[in-house]
Amino acid sequence: MKDDVVDQFQSKVSELLVRHRSILDSLSKFQQSGSRANRAIVKAVTNCGCLSVCASRQSCPPEVDLKECKQYMDSHVKGELCEQCRETVEEELGNHLFYLAAVCHLLDLDLIDVFDREFQKISTLGVFHFS
Repeated sequence: MKDDVVDQFQSKVSELLVRHRSILDSLSKFQQSGSRANRAIVKAVTNCGCLSVCASRQSCPPEVDLKECKQYMDSHVKGELCEQCRETVEEELGNHLFYLAAVCHLLDLDLIDVFDREFQKISTLGVFHFS
């Protein structure tokens, strides 16, 4: 079912891809949409204040197994997105997904295959897939 949704999404993007049919246009829009998504999250911290970031060096005791290190790591995010910021972040991430699908379409890549390959890679490598 989810594969079907991704397939439908990529098909719809290819139908709507008119102004940004050039790979160069789509690549620059993809990069811009990523920046806009980042900016929306930053504004949730700096303008709205519904989120805060309290960052410090991550540390894991040396005797702890690599698989258990996760419990010692922090996202540094405090709070929750308010309704307005959540809507903005979701919209910007949606735009980013649109341009990701556009780039895949223009390069004749199936977005589902990209997801599947990445899933297989992280499933095989597990915690050794440091991303």
